[in-house]
Amino acid sequence: MKLLSYILLYRRLLLVVLTVLGLLPLPLILRQKEAECAYTLFVVAVFWLTEALPLSVTALLPGLMFPLFGIMSSTKVASAYFKDFHLLLIGVICLATSIEKWNLHKRIALRMVMMVGVNPAWLTLGFMSSTAFLSMWLSNTSTAAMVMPIVEAVAQQIISAEAEAEATQMTNFQGASNPGLEIDETAIVYEINESKEKTKSVPGYSNDDAEKNSSKTEVEKNSGTGTKYRTKKDHMMCKLMCLCIAYSSTIGGLTTITGTSTNLIFAEHFNVRYPGCHCLNFGSWFVFSFPAAIIILLLTWVWLQWLFLGFNFKEMFKCGKTRTAKEKACANVIKEEYQKLGPMRYQEIVTLVLFIIMALLWFTREPGFISGWSVLFSQYPGYATDSTVALLVGLLFFLIPAKILTKTTPTGKIVAFDYSPLITWKEFQTFMPWDIAILVGGGFALADGCEASGLSKWIGDKLSPLGSLPVWLIILISSLIVTSLTEVASNPATITILFPILAPLSEAIHVNPLYILLPATLCTSFAFLLPVANPPNAIVFSYGHLTVVDMVKAGLGVNIVGVAVVMLGISTWMVPMFDLYTYPSWAPIIGYTLIMIHNIDYISTFFSSFSLSPLNYMMDTF
Repeated sequence: MKLLSYILLYRRLLLVVLTVLGLLPLPLILRQKEAECAYTLFVVAVFWLTEALPLSVTALLPGLMFPLFGIMSSTKVASAYFKDFHLLLIGVICLATSIEKWNLHKRIALRMVMMVGVNPAWLTLGFMSSTAFLSMWLSNTSTAAMVMPIVEAVAQQIISAEAEAEATQMTNFQGASNPGLEIDETAIVYEINESKEKTKSVPGYSNDDAEKNSSKTEVEKNSGTGTKYRTKKDHMMCKLMCLCIAYSSTIGGLTTITGTSTNLIFAEHFNVRYPGCHCLNFGSWFVFSFPAAIIILLLTWVWLQWLFLGFNFKEMFKCGKTRTAKEKACANVIKEEYQKLGPMRYQEIVTLVLFIIMALLWFTREPGFISGWSVLFSQYPGYATDSTVALLVGLLFFLIPAKILTKTTPTGKIVAFDYSPLITWKEFQTFMPWDIAILVGGGFALADGCEASGLSKWIGDKLSPLGSLPVWLIILISSLIVTSLTEVASNPATITILFPILAPLSEAIHVNPLYILLPATLCTSFAFLLPVANPPNAIVFSYGHLTVVDMVKAGLGVNIVGVAVVMLGISTWMVPMFDLYTYPSWAPIIGYTLIMIHNIDYISTFFSSFSLSPLNYMMDTF
């Protein structure tokens, strides 16, 4: 038992040592660049999947191992750790910092919920819509952490309002002097004897699983108390609202390239591997992913509503009905929270204007159906990217005044001596997820090493027999594998590991790379099953309303819905957008080249049996 306790204590150290030594025969025996790169890839993948080392620390291993194996020089590896992606990330974080500093995100969320209404079903849809919208521009983690306190306040107010309404009714009917006792006699009280944890996450960029390591979390446990619900329906309503926030924050991140780090990682990997393709930008990504996200969001709402409260169409769409006490109480809570914000301030207006400008510049750079503003720089095609827009707007946050700074002179006079911008560098640093930046850089270095060593080509050669399978089946299998893997591994690690495999696969079977890579990228975000699968799940789970079984049951349905909608989209509206049924000119012709080389070798062998070269044989024949 003592030995076992020591093993558990030092399990991460043992895992690191055993992985490094256990895989060492691969480069020692084969002594090929492909094997040495594969060794590095396997070590990094194991550490990412098990989190034996912090994700960002593991991402630095290619910078150590590639120069030692002679795969890439240290200078070339280092250059992979800072790309166009990082400039885009910096600009987006400037926007997110200002939005959260001036509470614009809270105003948007409350306003959208007020527009939807207070019926429980419509209220849930309102929270999901506002959360998904915020998640398009902020990190999934920050969005969930911001919206959950509002949802919790609304849920608790609904429960207390219903209790007050019943107490009033009992007093009117029976004239009781102690309505509280009568409520306890007529209502079932459900207690969850679990400690309630309040999680405070440091806002970062990625919507993603890497933040569960990088975020600083404070947990306060109230072990002596339990969460009480008047009825089972109240408990189900709390579960429903929690899961709606977790899932909608993830679904919203699908719609924009900047919505989640997995989208950004894929876009940068894709642009580096296929520089001749100019089909992926902010506008094209939004056009193909927005319908999928809307369908998934609506079906998720229906599924969760049916699973926890039942889905009564007649009751939901009934017009002119009188609002219940519960609905009135909910409306009052949301209205009070909105009124606490006061009138819209100058800082919020400027942030909103800059936000709109950034979105419009992203959409109009290369919209596809008309010429965008990028034609103004036609002499430098491809130079201005989405990161150019992000940096331009991001710098304005450091320039535009937010408030005047004053000081008191010795004579007692108050004078202005400087101004404070919308955000400061110190505030920006608290929001900037440097660990994600290093993690993504490690993925780029790993991809470059796979190319330089020839490992990507070797993988493509070995996967070429899969071309005999139907393409839709290959897409389905890869989507299911990605969806399963992302439940136990971080989203950025999943896409970073699988991109160097799926890209050569599509080339080997002569299929448009987007046909396989787009569904896999979207499915990377479908981490809905477990509390540890991604930070939004962990945040809502910490409020004590949910059990793991609840999340597994609900998440399984959402996973199925997500994969089904992605398969529908890749077979319908995404096809004409990217001409998915045609192998593009910007992709290498690996599959056909291998077949042609094989045929040439066969023909040469045939002619060599006659001691004639093909050219001599042709000359003699003629």
